[in-house]
Amino acid sequence: MNLPVRIGMDTSKSVFQLHGVDENEVVFIRRQLRRAEMVRYFERLPPALVAIESCGSSHHWARLLQSFGHEVRLIPPQYVKPYVKRGKNDAADAEALCEAVTRPSMRFVPVKSKERQAACMLMTVRERLVSVKLQLSNAFRSYAAEFGIVGATGRQNVNGLIKRVLEDDSLPEMARDLFRFQAKEYAAVEARLEEIEAKLMRWHREDDVSRRIATIPGVGPIGSTMLSMKAPPPETFRSGRDFAAWIGLTPRDHSTGGRQRHGGITKAGDSALRSTLIVGATALLRHVRKGRHKPSAWLVALLERKPPKLVAVALANKFARIAWRLMVTGGVYSQPRAALPA
Repeated sequence: MNLPVRIGMDTSKSVFQLHGVDENEVVFIRRQLRRAEMVRYFERLPPALVAIESCGSSHHWARLLQSFGHEVRLIPPQYVKPYVKRGKNDAADAEALCEAVTRPSMRFVPVKSKERQAACMLMTVRERLVSVKLQLSNAFRSYAAEFGIVGATGRQNVNGLIKRVLEDDSLPEMARDLFRFQAKEYAAVEARLEEIEAKLMRWHREDDVSRRIATIPGVGPIGSTMLSMKAPPPETFRSGRDFAAWIGLTPRDHSTGGRQRHGGITKAGDSALRSTLIVGATALLRHVRKGRHKPSAWLVALLERKPPKLVAVALANKFARIAWRLMVTGGVYSQPRAALPA
């Protein structure tokens, strides 16, 4: 009796669409299963190749099916779309997954362990708290401005503004009550953020890769931790440029007819990781302008020819390439010689 050797599975919260073929490429299964039925089916099924679209909960299902002895491959959604023949439904998506997994040039997402997912959760919780803190500070500044109280710019000046507003006896009682309410909310978010950042720094100090990446000037503990947490195994990439392309820091290609045309960066991959590297590069350029950091000859030449924002992106690209090299070979960053004075 033939059994499916390759299955494409389109996942959802409680309904799972399967499309499987046997060793002769004949469709063996094309059906929809509920959550418990799907688990029982794969428990009884002999080892097979299972393709799942990389999305929410996909790493959990990959780990579970691997524990049953199956080989699981996660495929990015944008790489599955070209294999959808017509229309958009669960059956077509499952069939496309079953086909896409066979392509020799297909790229797959490494399955994360529970520990790695917990580490990524730590980072995303921090990102959410930073966003909430920014919203609260902007709202407080806006309300205070309505009463003619304006504070200095910068997040370091928010607490000073809060203190000024709370000490202002000329405000109506209702406004003072609401300002006190917002001040308590802001202080609570700040305390939670400090707690999360303490956990993050503890993780950074215990992770060898993160500590080594942090030796790159312009890549602080947050950037190095994100690179260590979120990046696939470095052996997945053939070069540092491929790693930078995965982050979305390489130019978009519009070439045709033998004529090469490059646009802005692709902005593919993780947007938070990419923006963190660019912010770090911008901070390093600020130190260069103030004479606190000696730039390399490459950076000096680039600053003479290109605008600062473009240089920041190019520097972030260089950070990614150096980080990939450190992850592959080990060791720490060695500062190149500074540019000779003119």
